[in-house]
Amino acid sequence: MKSLKPYLLKVAPWAAFVFYKLLSATWRISIHESSDLREARANGKTAVYAHWHGDELAIFHLLKPYRACAMTSTSSDGEIVTKVIHLMGSMPSRGSSTRGGVSALRGILRLAKDGWNPSVAVDGPKGPRHKVKSGVFEISKIVEAPIYPLTATCDRAWHFEKSWNKTYLPKPFAHVSIVFGPGLPAVGRDQDAHDVALASRLEVALFDAQQHARRLLAGT
Repeated sequence: MKSLKPYLLKVAPWAAFVFYKLLSATWRISIHESSDLREARANGKTAVYAHWHGDELAIFHLLKPYRACAMTSTSSDGEIVTKVIHLMGSMPSRGSSTRGGVSALRGILRLAKDGWNPSVAVDGPKGPRHKVKSGVFEISKIVEAPIYPLTATCDRAWHFEKSWNKTYLPKPFAHVSIVFGPGLPAVGRDQDAHDVALASRLEVALFDAQQHARRLLAGT
């Protein structure tokens, strides 16, 4: 009996894509952008989007309209995600901080030169949750672009509590509030991407954006 894996790898991305498109079409979404991001987008400037692991499914629909590109794992699951990203109208760069990291960073650089904006789950690949790692600052330094904190919240969702990152998926007709906070300056060539002060500043910015999103949601 032939292995089902090649078939599943071919069918699963399409199934996930169709399900997500139908589900997200029911959401009532509000998006708040900081004024500096609006200006950057209007002028076609590169941006780096920084978000927490766990928020991906609430913001996945932003990939195409925000010209966001993402780094995906080299695993078989990453292969499925890579194909879904393509179907969503975006571009992936495969690799992680543990495998294929150098090639992934090169891929991100190429995509940024082509007008894509890197989007990074900053507490990955495996946590600890809500602790910023250095990867996003390396990317900011390479592409010479500011970092914009991106967060989301919703009023009803399926929560995957057994996952380390507490991933959630908004339910049908959920109100979804998304906030892009003010940008942090591009990391300079002479700055250390591992500087804890950079990480602390971005963590505060992400938590501030998260609180803003919750306030906006409460007002809906």
